[in-house]
Amino acid sequence: MGRNLHETLHAGPWSVVRGPWSVVRCPATVHGMNETYESIISLRALREYEAQPVSEEDLNALLEAGRQTGSSKNRQNWSFIVIDDRAVLDALSDAGDFTGPIGNAPMVVCLVQEPEGYEFDTGRLAQNMMLAADAIGLATCPITLHRDEVARDILGLPDGVRCRFAITVGYPTPTAGPREMGGRKPLDTIVHHNKYGS
Repeated sequence: MGRNLHETLHAGPWSVVRGPWSVVRCPATVHGMNETYESIISLRALREYEAQPVSEEDLNALLEAGRQTGSSKNRQNWSFIVIDDRAVLDALSDAGDFTGPIGNAPMVVCLVQEPEGYEFDTGRLAQNMMLAADAIGLATCPITLHRDEVARDILGLPDGVRCRFAITVGYPTPTAGPREMGGRKPLDTIVHHNKYGS
């Protein structure tokens, strides 16, 4: 970019990126502010969904976006469990501490970590699927399943297989928006150069 990060952050011109619920200010000099970049910085977790089921077409598009995610050594040590049975969804809520969105969602996709899988790859998987969902008009929210054994029993997982994370999926209600817990920390408070604290 021809200048250091601090100069880039505090220089103009500034571009305004408008999501359906917020306005984000970011430097227009960063990658020309293309549509992909705008989608990444405007993505937010949404927790309110219409009751209608997710269409097979949209679900397949979401799962394909997950399948195409990169992974360490291209091992692809993951699988998906799609849950749309309300009794199973209600039971799954007991596997985590902050699972309220499951009660609102018509569907959950559980991200299963197969043997020798990495949580970093599962995180990449979740973010790709959430971005893809946003692109096709779906809303998502990441869910942590804190109690592995509860999740294992509900999902029928074999030994050596783990499900720690899931994403709720549905069409957003007209009033759906992110929780108002504040924006993002300024970059100059979280970026260090060459070593921590500098």
